[in-house]
Amino acid sequence: MLTRRRMLALTATALAAAGTAPGAARAAPPLRLGILQFGTAAWEIAAMTALGLDAAHNLSLATTRYANNDAGRIAFQAGAADAIVTDLLWAARVKAEGRDLVYLPFSSSEGAVMVPQASPIRSLSDLAGKRLGVAGGALDKSWLMLKAAAQEKAGLDLQSAAQPVFAAPPLLAAELEQGRLDAALLYWTFAARLEPKGFRRLVSVEELVKGFGLPHEPTLVGYVFDGGFARAYPAVVSAFAAASRATKAALGDANPARSGPAWAAARPEMQAGDDATFEALRRGFIAGIPRLPLAEERALAAQLYAVLARLGGPRLVGPALTLPPDLYFAGEPVAR
Repeated sequence: MLTRRRMLALTATALAAAGTAPGAARAAPPLRLGILQFGTAAWEIAAMTALGLDAAHNLSLATTRYANNDAGRIAFQAGAADAIVTDLLWAARVKAEGRDLVYLPFSSSEGAVMVPQASPIRSLSDLAGKRLGVAGGALDKSWLMLKAAAQEKAGLDLQSAAQPVFAAPPLLAAELEQGRLDAALLYWTFAARLEPKGFRRLVSVEELVKGFGLPHEPTLVGYVFDGGFARAYPAVVSAFAAASRATKAALGDANPARSGPAWAAARPEMQAGDDATFEALRRGFIAGIPRLPLAEERALAAQLYAVLARLGGPRLVGPALTLPPDLYFAGEPVAR
């Protein structure tokens, strides 16, 4: 006779065999990660998977590529991605507005003002009257810091004393190469690509940051995770953090025997047409690898955030004039 007790026992056995026994932990899903089509995170993910560091950390990735930052942010806010790569200011603003999320530092590499090697422009004061390209908009954090530095060091209001032109980085880089701009404030990858072509840095964003009294530049680009996902699957986020650290360690290793395979995997993603460009991009990526303890990283970010809130106000940072608490992911690495 099939008694009730016997039926329950058979049901439990079947559920256990299927991996869904009553009380069993919920299986972790793949991490849906959104990255830019040609962004530097694509270099890291390519190296991570080629080296097997995702599998080594029991991590399953489902990567989607987006054409631009706005597309990735829209997908993230619509729930189509569990994590994206974006900047700290956006993450802080969205969190302050009520969206639950956490931030994992990715890169501190920032841009620079680039000029031709033979340009007579040698200081910020020399930008007076010059055609100055600016990547991003009028509230771009680097532009705000550049304006503040020019005002403080040279008494120069770049908004009116120079001729700023706001446009996308590829267009500005092309205009600078063709001599239609005298200088351009560009993101670091575009600056790095110009160096082998005979251009030099007038001032870097890192120098601008230090000009505000910070000893180091905080990591202003990071992986931003949906807070609900991070709470439901903290081991997945910890596994990704550990795999990311291991990948950066491989890419930054001084021994070519160890870093070579990582960069061989990353290079097809870099659009480096020659070895000089590849080396410039490789150096820039390595320079931006986060190396500070999390507490120091947060403290520096809070300092810079306060500066940017003063310079840009609510139009830049939104309703929170201080860095929101609990923004950073502070989980412990998972055991391997």
